[in-house]
Amino acid sequence: MAWDLLFSSDFGLFSVFVIVFLLGMSVWFPYFFRKKMREDEKRKVQ
Repeated sequence: MAWDLLFSSDFGLFSVFVIVFLLGMSVWFPYFFRKKMREDEKRKVQ
């Protein structure tokens, strides 16, 4: 019943979208910040 409500209602689909979006952000932000930190270190060395 809960799975049916999650994937068949508007607020359930929006919840799934938010969960997927947050998981994507949790992967993307560390990659982005590490990349910027490396660029900053290279700029300070030169």
